[in-house]
Order: sequence, then C-alpha cells, then structure tokens
Amino acid sequence: MRPNRPARSLATVVLATLALTACGSDYPLGDAQREAAENSTSTLSGVLSGAGSSAQGPAMDSWIAGFGTLHPKVQLQYSPDGSGAGRSALLAGAVNFAGSDAYLQEEEMEDAKAVCGPEGALDIPAYISPIAVAFNLPGIESLNLDADTIARMFRGEIETWNDPAIAALNPETQLPETRITPVSRADDSGTTENFTEYLHEVAPGAWPDEPSGTWPGGLQGENAQGSSGVVSTVTRTEGAVTYADDSVIDDSMGTANLLVGTEFVPISAEAASTAVEQSTRVPGRGEHDIALQLDRRTTAPGAYPLVLVSYQIYCSSYEDADLVERVRTFGQYVVSEEGQQTSAEAAKSAPIPASLAEEAREALESISVRD
Repeated sequence: MRPNRPARSLATVVLATLALTACGSDYPLGDAQREAAENSTSTLSGVLSGAGSSAQGPAMDSWIAGFGTLHPKVQLQYSPDGSGAGRSALLAGAVNFAGSDAYLQEEEMEDAKAVCGPEGALDIPAYISPIAVAFNLPGIESLNLDADTIARMFRGEIETWNDPAIAALNPETQLPETRITPVSRADDSGTTENFTEYLHEVAPGAWPDEPSGTWPGGLQGENAQGSSGVVSTVTRTEGAVTYADDSVIDDSMGTANLLVGTEFVPISAEAASTAVEQSTRVPGRGEHDIALQLDRRTTAPGAYPLVLVSYQIYCSSYEDADLVERVRTFGQYVVSEEGQQTSAEAAKSAPIPASLAEEAREALESISVRD
C-alpha cells in the first residue's frame, strides 16, 4: 500500500492550487462565461476538480472552455501537475478525477477502493496524441530515426548528430558535429512511461530498462519539469533532443520520422489513430475499465506507434449524487464528437475511434452514487 503521509501532503498542495485557480470569480472564463450563464438553461452547478497530465493540458483548456459555455454554473478546475501527481491526488481524495497518460497499475487499482468504493476507479480514454522525438538543429526540420538509434541517443551512447548511425538513416542530410543533449522529464510522467515502453518493446537490446514513469537514474543529459519544461530546455539548447506530446512542440523544433516496418512514418494525428486501432484491452480489468494495451511493434501501414492514450480516471462511484451528475456530464462531453473536435483543433490530438467512444460513454453511465 502507498504510504499515507505523502498522499496527504499532495492533497493539501493540490487543493490549495485549485482553490487559488477558482478564487475571485464565479466565472473564471470571464465575460463570455458570465453571459452564457445569464442565458443558459442548464441547471448543472457546483465544483468539479481534476489534476494530472500536462500533455493533456492544452486539450483540457479547450474542454473547460467548451463545457463552460454549455454549463456555465459549473466551476471546472484542472491542475496540470503531471500524470503521477494526478493519480496520487485522486487516490488521496484531493480531486474528483485525474488526467493520466498511463492507466492505473494494479497496486493503484487496489488503493482506489479506499476512496472510490469497492469497485475502485475507471480508466477512460479521452485523448490520443503522438509523442514527438523533437530536437533543436537549426535548418533541419525532420530526420529518419529508428528505435535502436533513439534509445542509444538518450543513453548517451550516440554523442553527436553526425554519428554514423544517424547518418546512415539520413544519407541526404548534412548533419552537424553538434553534441547531443538528451532532455528528459524530472517528474513522474505518463509521457515518460509511454516513451520508455516504446523503446523497451521495439529495441530491448538498446533499452533494457523496464517501462516507467520515472526516468532511469545514471543517464547523461538534462531534465525538466513537465512538458513545457522539456520543450523550453530544448528550444534554448542547440543539439538538444527530447520526447513530448506533439501539441506542445515549438514550430522551431524538428521532429523524427519513425521506422515502422520498412517505412519511415512522419508524426501526425492520423498516424497515431492508426496505431491505436491496433490496440487491445488490458486483461483482468473490470467491465467498464478501458485500459488499452498498445502494439508498439505494429507494422501496420501509416501507423505511428510512439503514441500516448491519455485517460481521465474517475471513481466508479461517488457519495454525492450531484457530483455524479457533474462527472458524467463532463466525461460525456469530452468523448463526444464536439469535445473530440475541440481537442483536435486546440491540441492536434486524434479523435478517439468511434467504437472506443461508445465504450467510454457506457463506462461513464455506469458511474453511480455510493450508499
């Protein structure tokens, strides 16, 4: 079981952050929300709080805005502290839901029962996006890379951009002698877990470490807090390379085309969606838990398997009926066609497949009031 003291400390921090976010106005979206409230027929009201994935942050901003026009009396708050922090906050009872780029692990599923009731919590896919391998090499917008080469770059085994391994994959590109500076996440990150899972499954010889949300110790390079932190570090460091959700990649940065089968696939929302279509449900979960097992080794044409499926994690039951209504209504908006389109426009995400959206709607409807 997870120690209680850190969870309580985290709960205090998250609650204080969310309180500051909401402080000073019943309409945090400003005059547009105030006007919508005056004209709205929605009777939904109250507070709905979440925390977690920073990769999901741009999409969450768009969902908060869109949901706020439909239900302007709901105070929807989200703190993008990282996936691990979000899951811990939910398990500590500090927030109503978590955003996470990784589904709950078995130990966390067990811990959730203390807060969420005997059926625990539900992983519901909300956001699909490719993870970019992004770099700062002026004049170079894209490079062909395979998983083995990427792994050795991040382990410090390939030290310069004109290394023969990179040059062999990019014979028509004039590569500089610039030193490679790998930049990783300092916080517990679902993006890190997805990235290391891809490297471990596709190039286990070059990346023997088991997938983890925490970056392996002892490796060279720099680290930074959150998606914005690693991107900021790379933009000011020539020769730096990182991994981050495509929505936060700066236009000045180059990105890698991944070797899939015999072709190099550029990063795109469509390619990410193709990869997710190859996934299966994680076995041994409850009927309404939609944790997905991605096929990182897929050779499907046009698939980009370095992809994250970001979840919204809800309790299977809550003690307050009004809260259940807010949770269900917001969750349904997120997985709706409107919500997914809003996210795609704001964050370059890929709409979740129709069959997955239907499963998500059924899961949300199963959330109940706990006796």
